Amino acid sequence: MSHALYILLCAFLPDEGQIKEVVVEIERPRQQMAFLGGFRHRLTGVEYHHAATQNIPKKRPDRGMDVFSREIQTTQWRSQAQQCQTEVSTQMTGIGCYVSCMKDKLITPRKYVTAEEYHARRLKAVIRLQSWARRWLAQQYVERLRQARNRRLAWIEMMEQKRIQEKEDELWDRRQRWMNPQKREDLNLLYQALQRWRMEEEQQINSTLQGAERKAALCSLSEQETQFIAAIGRHHIFIQNNNYDKFVRNFLEKSAAPLQWQAADGRMIEVDNPDTIRGRELRDLYNRVNQSAISHDQRLEVLMTLKNTVKEHNGQLSRDILDLIDREVDLMSRGVRTRNLEGLRRRICTLFLQYIRTPAFNPIAEHLKVPQDPSQLKNSLFLCPQCQRYLRSKDFPLFAGVSQTSKCRACTELNNIAHSRVDLSCYKNILMRLRVDEQQINKECKIPFLLQVEDIQHLVMVIWGSQSALSASDDIYNLVFVRWERDKDWSPWNCILLSKEETSAHLSLDDISAGGAKHKNHLQRNGEKQSNNTRSQELRETLP
Repeated sequence: MSHALYILLCAFLPDEGQIKEVVVEIERPRQQMAFLGGFRHRLTGVEYHHAATQNIPKKRPDRGMDVFSREIQTTQWRSQAQQCQTEVSTQMTGIGCYVSCMKDKLITPRKYVTAEEYHARRLKAVIRLQSWARRWLAQQYVERLRQARNRRLAWIEMMEQKRIQEKEDELWDRRQRWMNPQKREDLNLLYQALQRWRMEEEQQINSTLQGAERKAALCSLSEQETQFIAAIGRHHIFIQNNNYDKFVRNFLEKSAAPLQWQAADGRMIEVDNPDTIRGRELRDLYNRVNQSAISHDQRLEVLMTLKNTVKEHNGQLSRDILDLIDREVDLMSRGVRTRNLEGLRRRICTLFLQYIRTPAFNPIAEHLKVPQDPSQLKNSLFLCPQCQRYLRSKDFPLFAGVSQTSKCRACTELNNIAHSRVDLSCYKNILMRLRVDEQQINKECKIPFLLQVEDIQHLVMVIWGSQSALSASDDIYNLVFVRWERDKDWSPWNCILLSKEETSAHLSLDDISAGGAKHKNHLQRNGEKQSNNTRSQELRETLP
């Protein structure tokens, strides 16, 4: 079947001068046109093409400026000079064409540079930049080293000053304890110093004198020692009286203090109840009874107030106080001198203090002392084998590994004064420093708080020979206990006795199991540097 299209056309024939209709046959080619894309409807057969094939292309937006180019200005290629608004291409001055030379530059030819020379110059510039950059980095690194060195030197100087200050404080404290003893430990220090003095004098007498002169010198030495012991004893009695007065004042202040607790916002809340008010009244009354420089009428008024207060409770203690009050009133009415009534007034004060300390008369005292019920004390009372007294557990020293109680503290101190005269304050300082250091490292440490001063004395004297394990320093006030292995808790089997200067060198080691000789050399090297202060000089010479 021939695919042809017949079209009727009207053609003008000039020869004949008329219009004639002509039928033109157009044959369609058998080859179909290429399908540009899209889809065809199955029912109607309508073809739908993509937007890119059937839509008009989008016009570019106007940029707001005129664009001049040779393609849009000329329809034909011609070689013709033309003056344009802007010199886009190279243009030369000619007839009818003027080119401004205001912005022209005069360029002169220079030496030709080869590729090798160009790359060599670039490499030299890169090397120069790298050298300056590395110089800046080196300066920064040196500055950091200098700052670290300064911090290290400042830390070393601070630690050295701290050690010197601690040493001075210990010497000052020891001197103050010699000149003005206030505790039993201070008296033990005096006894120990007296014993050393007696031994030195006795040794000198035995080495220089003989016969009757030696005996006379030893008798004189014994008399001097007796006088010193008597002086220390008198001072001991004076200290006991002062401490007793301080104890009484503290007890009365505690019994009269209001109840306190901390609120959620951090403020301290104070509340008074009937017990604290009662304790405050008894405290004021005791202070008035204990006054000595008052008139006769004021004393009678105080005694009447005390009598009315004591009458509120019936008991043997109250009756004793009332009898003493009546006796003093009777003697005062007879005109007895005040100095002759001091003993009676002291007895009244003592009994009234006992009255205040009794929970039945002063309820607040029950919270300040051991309960008075004997059934609550039956498990905490122990017998002292020396003084044959039943005392509470807190009156006995506790030792590690001991299952039975020994002598009480009073008997132990009495035996120390009578025989050994050993000063335990230095061992107490070692124990206190050990507890503080271990508390900073591990707040849950237990062993240092279970040991007593006597245990530390045994470790120092028997186990370590009262000297440093490294330098053999025997200054007991300069020795401390530290851990042997830092990652394990302190214990008697994981410790070493060193001087304060050697402690930092030992703790600076990470692994001590590498070798004993290496560890000892490291400690000696660092200990000598720190003791002679040469480490600071070495660090100063490290950097310019």
